[in-house]
Amino acid sequence: MVFSSNIFLLYFLPIFLGLYYLADKKYKNYIALLASLIFYAWGAPKFIFVVLGSIIADFYLVQQMYTSTGRKQKTFLVLSVILNIGLLAYFKYANFFVDNVNVLLNLTGAGEVHLAKIVLPIGISFFTFQKFTYTIDVYRGKHKPLKKISDLMLYILLFPQLIAGPIVRYSEIADQLTNREQNENADNRLTGMYRFILGLAKKVLIANVMGAQADLIFKLDPNTISTATAWIGILAYTFQIYFDFSGYSDMAIGLGKMIGFKFPENFNNPYVSRSISEFWRRWHITLGRWMKDYLYIPLGGNKVSSAARLYFNLWFVFLISGLWHGASWTFVAWGAFHGIFLILDRLFLLKVLNKSGKIVSIAFTFLVTVIGWVIFRSESMGFAIDFIDKMFSFNSGAVIKPDTEFWTIFVIAVLFSFFTAIKPGFKIEQKVFYGDYTWTRYITMIIICMVLLVLSVASITSSGFNPFIYFRF
Repeated sequence: MVFSSNIFLLYFLPIFLGLYYLADKKYKNYIALLASLIFYAWGAPKFIFVVLGSIIADFYLVQQMYTSTGRKQKTFLVLSVILNIGLLAYFKYANFFVDNVNVLLNLTGAGEVHLAKIVLPIGISFFTFQKFTYTIDVYRGKHKPLKKISDLMLYILLFPQLIAGPIVRYSEIADQLTNREQNENADNRLTGMYRFILGLAKKVLIANVMGAQADLIFKLDPNTISTATAWIGILAYTFQIYFDFSGYSDMAIGLGKMIGFKFPENFNNPYVSRSISEFWRRWHITLGRWMKDYLYIPLGGNKVSSAARLYFNLWFVFLISGLWHGASWTFVAWGAFHGIFLILDRLFLLKVLNKSGKIVSIAFTFLVTVIGWVIFRSESMGFAIDFIDKMFSFNSGAVIKPDTEFWTIFVIAVLFSFFTAIKPGFKIEQKVFYGDYTWTRYITMIIICMVLLVLSVASITSSGFNPFIYFRF
């Protein structure tokens, strides 16, 4: 089940909100947990018991870790970490590992290793990282462990952010799991609804249109298409992945507000970034912060003995970030690609871009990001190399001519992607998402959101194309 589906919008969400708002506060967590179990089991009934089993194991391991000291405490920490790394490695990377081993074995003529194809549990990358934060935040003394196993289940399985984040750290939400009275008010419910519908419109009305065009072009042999067609394909994907994922994050944050949770922001206009370093402070913010605090800093962070070690740490973290997105060499290459530009930023590129002016630095960063998306979107490195070559070869080939709907939505996507690069655009965004609401603004937003909701539901109903990119991560 995804947010941008009629079954969620017309049945699941209204029934859940009705029960949740009518329930006494002592039952709200149980209703939210039950809804989350149904939500996850709807799409992955075979894996719900695996997830629940790992949560139960973590609950008792962390309880023991919290009450222990010294070597015994570290033993329980290690056991919890191994449990979660083991699940992620088995379900997400076992097939990838075996496939690569078989390539080496075939080169030596030693035969092959056979392993049945393992199905990937939905959202495993996201909820595994949250399980890590529970263990590590308790170990670091940032917050006490939860007393009730049902509250831990709610933290991990809470359906608004279960499938694709934002990645919510335990220390950020621990108190909200047991008491949300301060956040449960009419203002949060209304502004949460606005945020949800705006996110839904971004995903359905923009990302889906961009995605249909990107899929059409990326199915073709890049050697047979024209340079213009290649650029249309990758720009369509560039805006698809942004509006798809940021739209989903908006929906998650909005749903959270509607039931009293405050989730962290996950996007901040990444395409107006003036460097790749800035891009990663704006794109998938919660993943970047997770990688920094739970991987980069433990590796030594900036406090290392040499520049070489610092650059290696940066590069390694982004290699892992790429692999986190999927078990494929294209994802590893994408992570390495961004890691190289982060190193170049440190060496000299930031100084050059700062002197080049706002427009030039934004354009350069956007170009680098677009090239990176080619690697990310491609099924193989060979395809990615051929596609990038076609983008800059200016050769003729098959021409795909998008329709008027595509170009209209494309212009809207460009407008909203770069809207905040100018001060008036930034001020408007701040008022819509974070400003105090007057009655006039409430009424205006209700009218806008109702129109967008009707258009979104109509689009979902009339079209069979409704993918969600981060489902596979």
